[in-house]
Amino acid sequence: MSRLATLAGALLFALGTQAAAQELLIRNARVHTATSRGTLENADVLVRGGRIAAVGTGLSAPAGVSSIDAGGQPLTPTLFGGITHMGIEEVSGEQTTVDATLGLGAKTKEMTVRPEFDVTLAFNPDSTLVPVNRIEGIGWTLLGAGAGEGGSIIAGQGAVVRLDGSPDPSGPHVLFVKLGSDAAGLSGQSRAAQWMLLEQMFDEARGRIPPTSYMAMLTPAGRAALARFLAGQGLIVFEVERASDIRQLLRFAKKHGLRIAIAGATEAWKLAPQLAAAKVPVFVDPLSNLPADFDRVGARLDNAALLRAAGVQVGIVQAGDASHNARKVRQLAGNAVANGLSWEDGLAALTRVPAEAFGIGDAGRIAVGQRADLVLWSGDPLEVTSVARQVWFDGRAIPMRSRQTELRDRYLRPAGPLPRAYDVPDRIR
Repeated sequence: MSRLATLAGALLFALGTQAAAQELLIRNARVHTATSRGTLENADVLVRGGRIAAVGTGLSAPAGVSSIDAGGQPLTPTLFGGITHMGIEEVSGEQTTVDATLGLGAKTKEMTVRPEFDVTLAFNPDSTLVPVNRIEGIGWTLLGAGAGEGGSIIAGQGAVVRLDGSPDPSGPHVLFVKLGSDAAGLSGQSRAAQWMLLEQMFDEARGRIPPTSYMAMLTPAGRAALARFLAGQGLIVFEVERASDIRQLLRFAKKHGLRIAIAGATEAWKLAPQLAAAKVPVFVDPLSNLPADFDRVGARLDNAALLRAAGVQVGIVQAGDASHNARKVRQLAGNAVANGLSWEDGLAALTRVPAEAFGIGDAGRIAVGQRADLVLWSGDPLEVTSVARQVWFDGRAIPMRSRQTELRDRYLRPAGPLPRAYDVPDRIR
């Protein structure tokens, strides 16, 4: 307990000194680098100007740089929260707070194809979901675009955002395409029609079908947006589950020279060698282990392990309520490890792999030159009983507070003259 008290005091000191300085030395940590260096015992990390300046042992703090003794506890990069609607969805059941889906043809029942739809324009960095997940080690997420009634299998664009309060994307845009039975309502109730529609839209974007054609589906802006992705200037994330659909996708991507990643991929293990050969990163939910529908008949808990054993770069996403519970990705990674994935690969699935897949070159690793977006943990970060003791963005220690902690503290305090609901937290007195 004395060691924890000492660490807590050091972290409080850091909050006071690092908010502006971006200068810090974290000493005596179990540093999980998420690089080829692996895990470094009793190592130090020096931060200068918001970037990692050195990683090693016996480092000294330059004049004016504060120092924290981690006491051997784990230090990792901030974690990837998965593909979410964090900041573009506040309350999933209240439509006025959801900006992640487009369905302009809902009233007419006609399909509207708008690849130029960009959900990042609605991103709210002040969303209550941001600090709730941030104080548990989630540092960044990929905003996903969805299609509502009257939408299209090409849902639109998203991008990676950091949870440090930055209002703008921190990486290139990604295009989202949905395939399989989950998207049958967007393609005339046939998965075969999905390939037909994609072929036509690609022909339009490449100028093979003139804009004046009565069959044209894309706007001029949509043609330009789709053309950029067809030219390899952006990654296309295909949300697909069934092995036969994944097989067709690999053929389709090769034919058109696409840069792709796959999300969902419940039956991807059946095509592990082909996915590895095509160098396609795959993002799976390790808790998807039941045949929830006919696209997921082959669900199994060791999907991630089988893919990685074949050489596939494996990341982790969450199928249900991913925005409000992005912090649960640690549990998902832990379950993947429990079912055969190595621990280092489990951490990489939440750090290095998504950073590389989505073009975020300065995130996901503890290495010289990287952003100093770091998390100090009480124990194994893939174990649900561990907690984030402190999170840093660009070397700045953030307040470990959220709406949930404020509510907790309000109702833990002894009752005063008024009901607790009227109590004003100390931080805003």
